[in-house]
Amino acid sequence: MNKLRLAFMGTPDFSVPVLAEILAAGHEVVAVYSQPPRKAGRGLAEQLSPVHRFAEAHGLPVFTPASLKGEAEQRAFAALDLDVAVVVAYGLLLPKPVLDAPRMGCLNLHASLLPRWRGAAPIQRAIMAGDAETGVMVMQMEEGLDTGPVLLAERVAIAGDDTAGTLHDRLSQIGASAMVRVLAALSRGALAATPQPEEGVTYAKKIGKAEARIDWSRPAAELDRHIRGLTPSPGAFFEIARGAESIRVKILRARPIDNSGKPGEVLSAAGSILVACGQGALEISELQRAGKSPVGAREFLRGFPLTPGESLS
Repeated sequence: MNKLRLAFMGTPDFSVPVLAEILAAGHEVVAVYSQPPRKAGRGLAEQLSPVHRFAEAHGLPVFTPASLKGEAEQRAFAALDLDVAVVVAYGLLLPKPVLDAPRMGCLNLHASLLPRWRGAAPIQRAIMAGDAETGVMVMQMEEGLDTGPVLLAERVAIAGDDTAGTLHDRLSQIGASAMVRVLAALSRGALAATPQPEEGVTYAKKIGKAEARIDWSRPAAELDRHIRGLTPSPGAFFEIARGAESIRVKILRARPIDNSGKPGEVLSAAGSILVACGQGALEISELQRAGKSPVGAREFLRGFPLTPGESLS
């Protein structure tokens, strides 16, 4: 295998295993691009992205432009004299001059079976929609949103208890292996691209804060998928009144069961918490109040009693 001269472009935890595998394979990573540090935490200190931290720990030069649309940034990228750029959840638009700069173009790892779930939240949307499987695809990037031809695909079954967190971790590791195999084939000149089909296109829009609120009028099976798709972040939540205060609570684990009642009504609160839905009910086993650690239902009820008959909103 010929060693490739490349830039890596990524930001969140999902991207880190891919960069680690590329380094282990012996490729020359001459630059890492990540989104700029963000202010976070109670002290609002600037925090580096997971990719930024990993790259610095391994002595790699890191660049954090707010945009790649400017000519100066594009000239600097072209001056890297790259064979290829690898993009994994970078979060910034790559203009055509950036896409065209590497000799072999830009490769993107996407966590869905394209053309299904193009866009920002493919892992969450696949679970929430009840898909039986998902996967990862390495594609040659074009100007369109996740529209490029596919170089390699790996399919993964979605288990009935998968959350966005568990599926994220599995796809990240599988994707790292897939990207390294594609780079090896690329270095040998033995890589074929398959255009995406025109049928079956769906878009995985970013998860909005309002969307995380649980709508108890929906069937329990849908809410189970909703909860798993939003765990661990941002977390599906309900609110309950305590005097003049409205307390927000995330549900981290639940399962649909046969039962009935008014949507949002607490049917039972002993050991586990049973809440009626539009169809069926949810048996809730793990919750988290705002600012608190996750706890099992029994421990939650010791500190925050619920009464059968009261309503959650």
